[in-house]
Amino acid sequence: MNDLLALLTGVLLVGGLLLVVLGARRRPRPPRRVRVRAGGVATWSRLTRRPPGRAGRRRDLLLLLGVLAGAATYLVTGIALTLVLVPVGVIGLPWLLADPSNRELELLRALDRWVRTMTATLQTGQSVPDALRGSVRQAPDLLVDDLRLVAARLNDRWTVREALLAMADSLDSPDADAVLAAMVLASERGGTGVSTTLRELSESTQDRLKSMREVEVERAKPRIVVRQVTVITVVALVAALFLVPDFFQPYTTPLGQALLAALLGAYAGALVWLRRLTAPARRERILTPEVLR
Repeated sequence: MNDLLALLTGVLLVGGLLLVVLGARRRPRPPRRVRVRAGGVATWSRLTRRPPGRAGRRRDLLLLLGVLAGAATYLVTGIALTLVLVPVGVIGLPWLLADPSNRELELLRALDRWVRTMTATLQTGQSVPDALRGSVRQAPDLLVDDLRLVAARLNDRWTVREALLAMADSLDSPDADAVLAAMVLASERGGTGVSTTLRELSESTQDRLKSMREVEVERAKPRIVVRQVTVITVVALVAALFLVPDFFQPYTTPLGQALLAALLGAYAGALVWLRRLTAPARRERILTPEVLR
């Protein structure tokens, strides 16, 4: 009875931690869809937030391996809590130790490439609307859809200013605001001022990219150290599992399993906190409605 109580306590602790980790992940709000009757696979995907395609299959394979590894660990150690801890660790540790995506850096790279393409095109004598339409063919993947909308809006008799400001709202980034605001000013100047403004904008974007890369390198240093410490710890524990199995004997008791769940939960919470601290901070946009009013 005590073992069952300890197992249930551990499951609740680890389940709560897993929910915190899943809730901490920033996900775009999915589009609203018509509710349809789903089968078992669809229900599993919805409840576990299964990624689509190959990533989802890889996640399910990792989960299966984690369940098998947890069962094997339980048979060796007798710690019932490992039936839950090992699968959660197999799924959660790679995400906690991975580098968080930096959308701002990727977007700025795409904007820099697009601005240089626009500068070269405008130097041939094309107008700004024509250059915007033509830039769709050579645009980075991150900007293709937005530039297609810009071209369509220009064809619907939107002004360059209106089309570019709508693109800024879609990208929702302060760096994109700075680039597109300069692009709007350049389009309103006309003549040789366009090429000059875009050339200066490209140089400014390059400086911003350089500084962002340096900041990203500094942010990665603590993650690398924690990743190394975690890998060494896991390897040492696995080695002790086979070489010194008596080491885990105190954790087979109800109090030991509760202590084990608390220690691992505290460590996982520290990893979540580290990921939050080293993630890029959200900055306020420049082209807000108050500014444009």
